[in-house]
Amino acid sequence: MKVFLFFGLVAFALADVTRFEGDKVLRLKPVLDEHVKVIKELAISTQLDFWSPDNPELVTTNTDVDIRVPAMYLDMVFTILQQSNMKYEVLIQDVQDAVDSQADSKGSPRAHGYTKYNTWSDIESWITSISSSNSELISTEVIGKTYEGRPMTVLKIGKKSSSTKPAIFMDCGIHAREWISPAFCQWFVNEAVSTYGSDAQMTSLLNQMDVIVLPVFNIDGYIYTHTNDRMWRKTRAKNSGTSCIGTDPNRNFDAGWCTVGASSNPCSETFCGSSVESEIEVKNVANFIRKNKSIIKAYITIHSYSQLLLFPYSYTYELAADHSELVSQHHVAEGASAALRSLYGTRYTSGPGASTIYLAAGGSDDWAYDLGVKYSYTFELRDTGRYGFLLPESQIKPTCEETMLAVKYIAAYVQKNLY
Repeated sequence: MKVFLFFGLVAFALADVTRFEGDKVLRLKPVLDEHVKVIKELAISTQLDFWSPDNPELVTTNTDVDIRVPAMYLDMVFTILQQSNMKYEVLIQDVQDAVDSQADSKGSPRAHGYTKYNTWSDIESWITSISSSNSELISTEVIGKTYEGRPMTVLKIGKKSSSTKPAIFMDCGIHAREWISPAFCQWFVNEAVSTYGSDAQMTSLLNQMDVIVLPVFNIDGYIYTHTNDRMWRKTRAKNSGTSCIGTDPNRNFDAGWCTVGASSNPCSETFCGSSVESEIEVKNVANFIRKNKSIIKAYITIHSYSQLLLFPYSYTYELAADHSELVSQHHVAEGASAALRSLYGTRYTSGPGASTIYLAAGGSDDWAYDLGVKYSYTFELRDTGRYGFLLPESQIKPTCEETMLAVKYIAAYVQKNLY
């Protein structure tokens, strides 16, 4: 009896894992209002997964639209696209193949590494080991717990000082499926401690400032992408009155909350939440930044994909408060993009979020800026859609190496303009 029960539980667990056999990622090219209408109608009648933009309401003419189409809807979608004469290309032929081939090496579980996508348990062990083996440079602090009760630990990297130092706050993994993002935060921490003393710029930065890193913001969601659904984006919190789970944490901050580019529908990928900071993860981060507002001089949040370096605002087309401040933001973003490009030639587009990509309310970068953190930036890392959220592990190293140059550029500018 026990044996049957065990196998029954295993079967149930396996049945709960989302598979993507036959799913395709298409890039649609709407050039007519009629095309936009077709895409929005498809979003209502089928279960499309919008990769870029992340909400069908944001679809406009002459802007590419990347969508994952489940296999069961493909015939219908292709027929409708042909009837509408809308051009499209297939970016990913089989999503499950792309999921399976993200990892370069198969077989036995691998220990934590900087050129692989680590599980949360590996990252948690890594936080303990890297902080204990670099105790002269790293201290840790639990800033709260996730919805499912996991500790959210930040690593404060910097030379110990008797006085409070100015700081840069950086987070990764707000959206669960953007695996390259937490990979970068881990890379950054390792690079910071391993080059301290040999790299003049990093040494100067960590002597004068602290860099506070949250390696994975949306831990519950990140775990879920490893165990159940690789394409999961939101938190894992229950929503009252519906079976739909989760809120988009990057629509849950108090920055034009739920006005544009966000949805009040709990089943939407861009659900803004039941109220501002309804998500405990968002509240924990917001409380930490508010508490340390006097010392936090820059906020950097790492996302994927699209190769963009954005600054406020995303919730309005209005430009950031002070013109000279806007000029300096443009200047820093352009300089950081150029630094990034210098290594592998990877081209980034920089500018205010709303006009560079699309309107989106409730974002962490806009919120931090409105709080008074003058230098607030969002990175959208590689690539531009060939792999999208399924960037192979072979691209972790070059992505992190080039992004490191851009982050160091921003940090150097902030350090130079502290006072």
